[in-house]
Amino acid sequence: MTAPRLSRTSPPPYRTGIVHLGLGAFFRAFGAIYVAEAMARSGGDWGILGVSLRSAATRDALAPQGNLYTALELAPAGERARQVDVLTGVLVAPENRDAVLAAMVDPAVKIVSLTVTEKGYCHVPATGALDLDHADIVHDCSAALPVSAPGFIVRALARRRAAGLRPFTVLSCDNLPGNGRLTRNVVLALARLIDPTLADWIAAEGRFPSTMDDRIVPATKANDIARLAALTGCYDAAPVVHEPFRQWVVEDDFVGGERPDLAAVGVRLVADVTPYEDMKLRLLNATHSALAYLGFLAGHETIADTVADPPFAVYVRQLWRAEIIPALVPPPGEDLAAYAAALFARYANPAIRHRTAQIASDGSQKLRPRLFATLAANAAAGRPSPGLMLAIAGWMRYVGGLDEAGRAIAVSDPHADALRALSDSAVSPATKAEALLGFRPVFPADIAALLHDGVVEAAERLDRLGARAAVAALIKES
Repeated sequence: MTAPRLSRTSPPPYRTGIVHLGLGAFFRAFGAIYVAEAMARSGGDWGILGVSLRSAATRDALAPQGNLYTALELAPAGERARQVDVLTGVLVAPENRDAVLAAMVDPAVKIVSLTVTEKGYCHVPATGALDLDHADIVHDCSAALPVSAPGFIVRALARRRAAGLRPFTVLSCDNLPGNGRLTRNVVLALARLIDPTLADWIAAEGRFPSTMDDRIVPATKANDIARLAALTGCYDAAPVVHEPFRQWVVEDDFVGGERPDLAAVGVRLVADVTPYEDMKLRLLNATHSALAYLGFLAGHETIADTVADPPFAVYVRQLWRAEIIPALVPPPGEDLAAYAAALFARYANPAIRHRTAQIASDGSQKLRPRLFATLAANAAAGRPSPGLMLAIAGWMRYVGGLDEAGRAIAVSDPHADALRALSDSAVSPATKAEALLGFRPVFPADIAALLHDGVVEAAERLDRLGARAAVAALIKES
């Protein structure tokens, strides 16, 4: 018997107060849930209008359900489903860009949040500056109807200024260090190219708080949808799955102080999010990347599978103890060793099927924020970083486009073609590593020089032994 479709039985009891750019699974499993809980606890019109900047798939799945969806918590002890009723609609930008801008200009909208992944900021990862050669930015400099996330923000703010309205707060929820500062920088740079007086107004009146958000959200698979239908008795075409853990730290800097009552539902509101994002980026995201590349090369499908393999379990604990924690100043009240121990339990959760291939995507955008600060700090202190060097060598092997059995890898990365060409241009593991270290959009010259000897040695070891044996050999030497 086919389960009935999940559907809303009455109109939402709130208005749109937030427009969210990039309505993917992560935000629906994280920020949207916090906002829904804050409204349930303290009221307010903080409904979320989602915007898909590329595809209509999310809108098409949610619309027949009245934009209601299910969040499925995956814990070792069992699963728990809850309905999330916070979305007021979903717009698809390529279908009607003017409608997206009109929604952002609505005076009731106080926040524009975004999860557009690292590449969606149209910046140069090595410097954080706006990429003036990016095709979307070239378009958005002259076109009134933009295509990029920075373009939509700038053009919407221009319309608000012209209408005599205050700006909205721009709230980045992407996994980037200083995500608020980065967003502010690219928005102001684009605004200055379009209208310097607009840039001055945004700089004076706008607010771009940085955030640190932490929850593992694997991609939803067909069997998740089928299992959820059996569990709840309703068919949901757009559920999200997530681990039980969550943490959101937000700089409390909003235009006019207008925001949902986030503190009431456990969000930590702070003056400076930097220590918390450093903790997460270096302890969680860095090791996630290391396990993703090396685990993928060793034939492991998920992070849980990877840390269930004894050499990798020792490897990640050793990364935390010997290479990452010594280079990190803990945030107030945080015990880094306890945080790392909790991370291992999260990685090992067998209910979370977080695919190594998913985490491995867009590595050219992720290496710098996740690894380079730790590597630089260790070098300055005279501490070796062999485990992180091996992780970078794993990324280099991955972007070369062939796994250890010689099978083609479908590399997902904005620089995939250029990275593959560099790898193919060299003949040995050492020269391939040197060629990739010369790719300046990823490796600034000073970082490349710092990494050279360790990464070349790691690349040669990885080629000689394979990922699993290279990890095991590294452990024996430590």
